[in-house]
Amino acid sequence: MRKIRVGIITVSDSRSRGEREDKSGEKIRSLVQGIGAEVVEHTVIPDELRDVQDELVRMVHTVEADLIITTGGTGLSSRDVTPEATLSVIDKEVPGFVEVMRADSFAKTPYALLSRAVAGIRRKSLIINLPGSPKGVEECLGLVLPAIPHAIEVLKGEAVECGGQ
Repeated sequence: MRKIRVGIITVSDSRSRGEREDKSGEKIRSLVQGIGAEVVEHTVIPDELRDVQDELVRMVHTVEADLIITTGGTGLSSRDVTPEATLSVIDKEVPGFVEVMRADSFAKTPYALLSRAVAGIRRKSLIINLPGSPKGVEECLGLVLPAIPHAIEVLKGEAVECGGQ
C-alpha cells in the first residue's frame, strides 16, 4: 500500500489570526507520521461553517487526501461548527471512531461528554474530528490510529481481508 495522504485542518479563530500557536495540528502531524503517513496539506481556518465545509471538500477533491483530520470546533460554544460542517459534506458516518474516543476520554474526565466530534466518509476519504487541545489530540488520535491504515485500504478497495475471515 502507498503512503496515506493526510490533510490537517485546524479550526480556530485565534490560531487563524496568528494569536496562538497551532500545537494541536503539529501533534497530529507527529502522530500520523508514526504510521508512515504523509501530511500533504495543513491549513488553519476560522470557526466558520462555510470555511470548514469548503476546506473539507477541497481536501477531498483537490488535495486528494485519504485521511482528513480536523482539530478544534467540536465543543458547545456557539462558534464550534466543525461537526455540522463535517456532517453536511460526508456521504456516511463512521461512528466507531468517535464512540471509542469519547468512551476512553470519559474514563479520564466527564468533560469528554461535551465533545460533538464526528467521523465519516466523503468519496474515498476518511474524515475525523478531534478536540482542539494537544492533549486531547494525542489521547484521541492515539486510540484510533491503529485502525486507520486498514480503513483507508478498505476505502481504496485495496484490502485483501477484513477481520481475519
